[in-house]
Amino acid sequence: MLAKRIIPCLDVDKGRVVKGKKFQNIQDVDDPVQLAKKYNNDGADELVFYDITASNEERDIFLDIVEKVAAEIAIPFTVGGGIRTVEDIHKVLRSGADKVSINSAAVTNPNLIKEAALKFGSQCIVLSIDAKQTGNSKWDVYINGGRKNTGLDTLEWAKRGEELGAGEIVINAIDTDGEKGGYNLELIKAVADSVNIPIVASGGAGTLDHFSAVLQPGYADAALAASVFHYDEIPVPELKRYLDNNNVIVRRNSL
Repeated sequence: MLAKRIIPCLDVDKGRVVKGKKFQNIQDVDDPVQLAKKYNNDGADELVFYDITASNEERDIFLDIVEKVAAEIAIPFTVGGGIRTVEDIHKVLRSGADKVSINSAAVTNPNLIKEAALKFGSQCIVLSIDAKQTGNSKWDVYINGGRKNTGLDTLEWAKRGEELGAGEIVINAIDTDGEKGGYNLELIKAVADSVNIPIVASGGAGTLDHFSAVLQPGYADAALAASVFHYDEIPVPELKRYLDNNNVIVRRNSL
């Protein structure tokens, strides 16, 4: 069995790491380069950087910050936000990212996933899905930082993303984002059952056992979180020791 991955997430706005709840009430946290260095040294398996307002503001991503972060870390680095074209993806990869996450642009132009996967390889292309519950066991895909309901069914979109060539899916539950009440296990399980590519769970981590629950067999391959790491409520080394002691296979780089 492959080791489960622990992934801190840097939500960046105007050059600073920020955090909110359900995509609202955004508050300043820290400098992205300093946080990235900390997570690299703490033994995080990967790092994700989202420019959270680039798509909605229809502007390019902050490549200068991407370059600075990439220069300071030795772990895989995924970057997303404001990426609309294959050339945008090329620029981000050239700036030091290992993987590129696409969300809003993939919905408006699904062929972007296919073109990017063919050009750079599926392993570089992450489909990020912001999902919100709209009915019993039904979730719609939202874009533009959770502001716009596309009407797309999350499970159907996940399957389509895999068919087009995405190598991984990040599934973020808007309803639990920042609430620290636990990941949406029903949603994660439903997506995992729908596709054959790795799933990264996002939205809702608050305790050690939340990570253990979502990383059980048949659920997520990796767990992404932000505020519990940013505020040192759950240090990465402590989380990995806990998971290891609870029979969840993790990389032992920080145990």
